[in-house]
Amino acid sequence: MNTSELTVMTRGDWLKAMLKIADPILLNLRDEKLREKMPVCKEGREPYSCLEAFGRTLMGLAPWLALNGLSGEEAALQERYRLIVRDCLGIAVDPASPDAMNFSEGYGQSLVDAAFLADAVVRAPAELSEKLDGITRSRLIAALESTRKFQADGSNWVLFPAAVEAGIKTLGGEYSVEPVLKAADRLEKWYLGDGVYGDGELLRNDFYNSFVIQPLYIDVLKAFDSCAELAGLPEKALRREKRYAAVLERLIAPDGTYPIIGRSITYRFGAFHALSHAALNGNLPDALPPEQARCALSAVISRTLSGDIFDENGFLKIGVSGAQPSLGEFYISTGSLYLCETVFLPLGLPKDHRFWSGGDTPFTSQKIWSGEDVPADRAED
Repeated sequence: MNTSELTVMTRGDWLKAMLKIADPILLNLRDEKLREKMPVCKEGREPYSCLEAFGRTLMGLAPWLALNGLSGEEAALQERYRLIVRDCLGIAVDPASPDAMNFSEGYGQSLVDAAFLADAVVRAPAELSEKLDGITRSRLIAALESTRKFQADGSNWVLFPAAVEAGIKTLGGEYSVEPVLKAADRLEKWYLGDGVYGDGELLRNDFYNSFVIQPLYIDVLKAFDSCAELAGLPEKALRREKRYAAVLERLIAPDGTYPIIGRSITYRFGAFHALSHAALNGNLPDALPPEQARCALSAVISRTLSGDIFDENGFLKIGVSGAQPSLGEFYISTGSLYLCETVFLPLGLPKDHRFWSGGDTPFTSQKIWSGEDVPADRAED
């Protein structure tokens, strides 16, 4: 594969890819046909797959929906999707809709995806909270509140009740800070050094620091930035994410592939959620210029999209580079796969931001494997 072809992706290419993935979810939900049309592909996951798909899709799109100052065709497209997403939120929490979503039944999977949906609200408060009609906002608050019945501790799940409370707070509901304090206490105890948290007390060799832990922890801390008990923690979390972003960029091979390790690998380029999150928030290390991060992420996106990853109706297939259902754990359904949308967070940056305006730059592995002399990587802490 020609490496140079992988890295040449414009902002328009990123936007086209993000919406190609999102459209089967959002457009079918808008028409109240998501439950009817979306394959589940895993027995027993029917109660959860719709909220999985919607919450994860929206978490990735939220920064782009929130961005002000666009013009021309992209601005018109953005406004169209802002309206579609608000319609979808109304349908998701309308008990009379055939696509009403499950926030409270079952063993707790709904808590996970309610948290992702809540995080989307935190990432785009003007579009996904302030502009909601009163009925939808009230129903959404009630839906998020209904997840409080679920207990979560001992793993990255401890973040989900905290993210839910951050969403309720953003929506103007009566929130509790206790789940946030609990999550912060656990994560500070689980921090292992060099930008990595344990998932629980132990380290797991997977991408959950990127899929969930680091981006959601930072978003929750921002939402509760006035809480005195959390003083000093945002700075620590950002410093850790900055180091972890450097590690993630170095995991991207010259051809855009990356290590296929650990749980939930079928989230595809969602494995780079934390790198995209750091880019969005201006939290990249000095040695990783934004345009280099863009080229590294573009290589992953391009390489992944070159596989046969969509079914005949445009829904994602379980796998990494095609239909590879054996890579999907028991909890993986079609809806689960849409966490991949989080790679597109930098679309929330303006067009003239260095991430988009900087020239194409080889990323770390390309430099090294082409013979360039680059500084050695150094651990922190």
